[in-house]
Amino acid sequence: MKILFVCLGNICRSPLAAGILRKKIDERNLDVEVESAGFEPHHIGQEAEQRTIDIAKAHGVDIIKHGMRMFSAEDFDTFDRIYVMDQKNYRDVTEMARNEEDMKKVDFLLNVIEPGVNKIIADPYYGTSADFEKVFLKLDKACEIIANSIEQQKRATT
Repeated sequence: MKILFVCLGNICRSPLAAGILRKKIDERNLDVEVESAGFEPHHIGQEAEQRTIDIAKAHGVDIIKHGMRMFSAEDFDTFDRIYVMDQKNYRDVTEMARNEEDMKKVDFLLNVIEPGVNKIIADPYYGTSADFEKVFLKLDKACEIIANSIEQQKRATT
């Protein structure tokens, strides 16, 4: 299983989601590849935004090795699931989809909590530390559901 999280700059929400899910996957000893990507080329190679690093660290999540990378059409070939944070991310990703199979891989992350509702995870970049904490809690809840689902699938096949 390979999962990609996508947000605008790949310096706040998506690297935090990837870090959270990696931690949960590691704790369960699951074989899952997790990455993140974005759409803002001026952030290429940048580490996560400092407040993102700080909130991750406060919750025992290590994202210090993160480096921003751009989403590409080849990601549809690499990843089984592509989770986006908001409507713009959804449009950006689906505009690059080459076919219906690509489209089936894309969903709003919060749909794992409330299927089909398409709730967004607001970008905390221009917000406060409290906004980063709120984002962390939403991401953590969604990633817990994803990790549990993967773990259940693993048990069912062993």
